[in-house]
Amino acid sequence: MWVRTRATVAGGVALILVAVIAIWLVVRQVGDNLTLPLVARKCTVQADGRVALDADQMANAATIAAIGAKRGMPERAVVVALATAYQESGLRNLADGDRDSVGLFQQRPSQGWGTPAQIRDPRYAANRFYAALKKVRGWEKMRVTDAAQRVQRSAFPEAYQKWADDSEVLSRALLGDASGAVACTVGRTPAMYGAAAAAAQLTRNLVLDWGLKGTDPTDPTGLAVTPGDQRDGWRYAHWLVSHAQDHGVKRVRFGDLEWTARNGSWGRVDGQQSPAGQVVAEVFNEG
Repeated sequence: MWVRTRATVAGGVALILVAVIAIWLVVRQVGDNLTLPLVARKCTVQADGRVALDADQMANAATIAAIGAKRGMPERAVVVALATAYQESGLRNLADGDRDSVGLFQQRPSQGWGTPAQIRDPRYAANRFYAALKKVRGWEKMRVTDAAQRVQRSAFPEAYQKWADDSEVLSRALLGDASGAVACTVGRTPAMYGAAAAAAQLTRNLVLDWGLKGTDPTDPTGLAVTPGDQRDGWRYAHWLVSHAQDHGVKRVRFGDLEWTARNGSWGRVDGQQSPAGQVVAEVFNEG
């Protein structure tokens, strides 16, 4: 009996080893083509390509892009930043990581990136990344992975490149190079709602991300922004949709297109334009 049991255990261990080796070989073979899980993806971005993200990832990507634009960084810098955050955190604001790494870019307090609390602020983290990238001589002509590696000093320097294509799609949409390109569905209970409070917080964060001045809620149920041009209009409109879940955005209109939380998509509003070329947003009054 003891001999049979030992043989059974040995056989089970052998099968497990074979399975582990098989998985390792598959990952080694196709690892560079693996993408983020499809579970709970609520946002789609289409701009000469298609990307799917969940609500948290979408909101973080929108803030990273906005901070880059506010700093006057070229679109290429936004691509590098998004690819870096994709690889380091899956576009999630992580509370921990390898050693003392935290946040979207897995920056380390021990390496001078800031305190853990500072690094967990997506705006702070993105600003620090762009500031470091700007100091890299010739980064504009580097491959995405090489530019990212000069900032991050990763043990896997080629890892960022696999996110370059998705990051280019995101940057085109979030920087206003496409119309109606970001579409998100909102759950039955958004993270924020309640008339004046939601509108005020939405306005505050739009101003913080984009550096806008003189932007006030139109009334207790929403806000309006007057863009400098069409591209700016889509930057703000896409940002608003990207933050729909966490800010309780119910409706966004720009030009003759309108996104609604109910449909989760953009549609044409026949015979109607948003007032004076404004980007107009409405928030949920109640959950």
